[in-house]
Amino acid sequence: MKHARITHRLVLATICLFAGTVFAAESEDIIKYRQNVMKSQGAHLAAAAAIIQGKVDFKNQLSGHVQALQATSKDTSSLFPKGSDFGETKALDAVWEKNAEFQKLAKDAQQKIDALAKAVAANDSANYGARFKDVADSCKACHKDFRKEEK
Repeated sequence: MKHARITHRLVLATICLFAGTVFAAESEDIIKYRQNVMKSQGAHLAAAAAIIQGKVDFKNQLSGHVQALQATSKDTSSLFPKGSDFGETKALDAVWEKNAEFQKLAKDAQQKIDALAKAVAANDSANYGARFKDVADSCKACHKDFRKEEK
């Protein structure tokens, strides 16, 4: 009987250890995924800026960049689940500590991106600049309080 209790405890301890290892690995994968999504958003935003500002003549690609921004920002807050607040990340603890505020800013950014997409779909080039500025400002607002400063 005593031997059975020890065996059960060892099995339980092994399961807990394994589960913790799996969770950490999944969290690391989430962090890498989040970083890649955020990098892609920055790249699409920069490409859209170059087109809107007339620095490059790829107007036919603006819609694709804006659609990519829409797709990757649909649920930004889900990229920051509990347990993904460690390791090599630029996310500040405030993402989790002030999560309601973070979610509000993420939703605001999505709405601004949707407004830019609507202007682009309507070929309303007179409003591209203003809508783009709204998107950039919403990104900056979130980065100000929820992302480590770039060095």
